[in-house]
Amino acid sequence: MTTINDVTDETFASEVLDAPGVVLVDFWASWCRPCTQVEPVLAELATELEGRVRVVKLDADENPLTVQRFGITSLPTLMIVADGQVVTQLIGARPKAAIREALTSHVAA
Repeated sequence: MTTINDVTDETFASEVLDAPGVVLVDFWASWCRPCTQVEPVLAELATELEGRVRVVKLDADENPLTVQRFGITSLPTLMIVADGQVVTQLIGARPKAAIREALTSHVAA
């Protein structure tokens, strides 16, 4: 099973913006109910898309600089970064199919 790594204000640039390929960033908080609902979906997608998409989590309460930098105002927010560029943001809990569709449109077959 694929691990979803945590990123922080300090590691965001190296782990997400400087990473090759597609990275899905889950902006979440421990008090956010929809965040806990989407977590198992992201774990499934991380496993299914292993080698094509990296999935990482950023605790919004613990990392305010990154949250502010990207204008995150609602949780969960899923941000898709392709080759260092933000290409999509999905705000709120979404079904697995919607997240997969948003991801695969940026992943080479």
